[in-house]
Amino acid sequence: MTKVAQFLTDSEHKAFDLEHRRKIRFNIGKYNAAVQTGLGWYHDHELARERASYLKATAINNLDHYLLEFEKNFTKRGGKVIWAQNAEEALSEIGKIMQRKKARTVVKAKSMTTEEIHLNKYLGKNGIDSVETDLGEFIVQLNGERPYHIVTPAMHLSKKDIADIFVKHLKIEPTDDAQKLVLTARHLLRSKYTSAEVGVTGGNFLLADIGGIAVTENEGNARLSATFPKTHIAIVGIEKVIPSVHDLDLFWPLLSTSGTGQQVTVYNTIYTGPRQPLEKDGPEEMYVVLLDNGRTNLLAQPDKREALHCIRCGACLNVCPVYKNIGGHTYEATYSGPIGSVITPHLSGLQENKHLSFASSLCGACSSVCPVKINIHNILLKNRQQSVQAGYSDKEEQRAIKLWLYGMKHRWLWDMAPVSGKNWVLSRLLGQTGWSKRREAVQVAPKTFRQLWKERK
Repeated sequence: MTKVAQFLTDSEHKAFDLEHRRKIRFNIGKYNAAVQTGLGWYHDHELARERASYLKATAINNLDHYLLEFEKNFTKRGGKVIWAQNAEEALSEIGKIMQRKKARTVVKAKSMTTEEIHLNKYLGKNGIDSVETDLGEFIVQLNGERPYHIVTPAMHLSKKDIADIFVKHLKIEPTDDAQKLVLTARHLLRSKYTSAEVGVTGGNFLLADIGGIAVTENEGNARLSATFPKTHIAIVGIEKVIPSVHDLDLFWPLLSTSGTGQQVTVYNTIYTGPRQPLEKDGPEEMYVVLLDNGRTNLLAQPDKREALHCIRCGACLNVCPVYKNIGGHTYEATYSGPIGSVITPHLSGLQENKHLSFASSLCGACSSVCPVKINIHNILLKNRQQSVQAGYSDKEEQRAIKLWLYGMKHRWLWDMAPVSGKNWVLSRLLGQTGWSKRREAVQVAPKTFRQLWKERK
């Protein structure tokens, strides 16, 4: 089955799964309510968005300069930088580190870049146990699933679903007490931190002026993953760079407010390299993998480049009417929702993923909530245009559009065509897109507007 066919099948299944929709609307509703409260703390939220957009544009338009500045400052303190053009290069370099460290266990904090390169699968093939330490990631890993949401990996699960997963995989007694479920995960994970040879995290921001990696989290698991193991590997997309540590006073509150409604996330940590001579904790070695993996494809397109401004807050997912109906897993991609539909075709191939940019009503809600003012719905439209120009649209659709265009340019021919012929064209075109599957067929009026106007005269 092609990706498009799979997407349509999964979308229909999820859209009519009332229990799934109930859970998602409940969970997203909680977030949206918190976000509205959080926005009330801003004196001028729009000004903050404007400033953040400007700073991200400055960083992305001067990406080479800021990445080299980051590397220079990070390596000054003993850190090591690995430049990875794609997932294969990143995994190969990480594999070499694992071999040198004779790693058998890796503790991993939530990181979408590691999901992007399928790190867990790679480590598993090499006999290394990779343990997700973020609670949501831990739950979906137990259940053999991918993260459902950029910020909240287990958003599609209710408390009962999570309890059932723990009973099935961890053999605990059935319970509906959330605290007991959390304590179960905590007790299991504590020993993993102290026994793991390597800790892996992502990074929310790369700080060029100090050579730092800023990591934002709510559970403290990233700090433990980066502190206890003797080796820390941070895998970060190259677009995450910002000019200065001083810019965090703008980006940290924007990220937390747009993502979860918090004034600031519970744990905000900056890592500037391995343990220094007078420091009492931290890893003996620290690596940063700077991941391209298609990001320069977007960078090379000025009309779509602003998609790289994304700070992964998840706000566009929570507001998207399509995402709220078909869910995160339907996208079959690391990044779901509106921003995922924008970037996935450029990260993973336009031809195989072009359909994602068509899975939008273009209502613009995503653009209106983006904390860095990415014009998401406009880029989705440009992706559609690019896929058509590349010749990736369906052949019958191409013929139908050409016929319609010719008819619009030659009205006399369109007026001569019988109503039955016009209805046949519409039924073929709309039937292919699925429009007519659950709606009444569109019918052309017996008389054209021109005929009605003539009769009125």
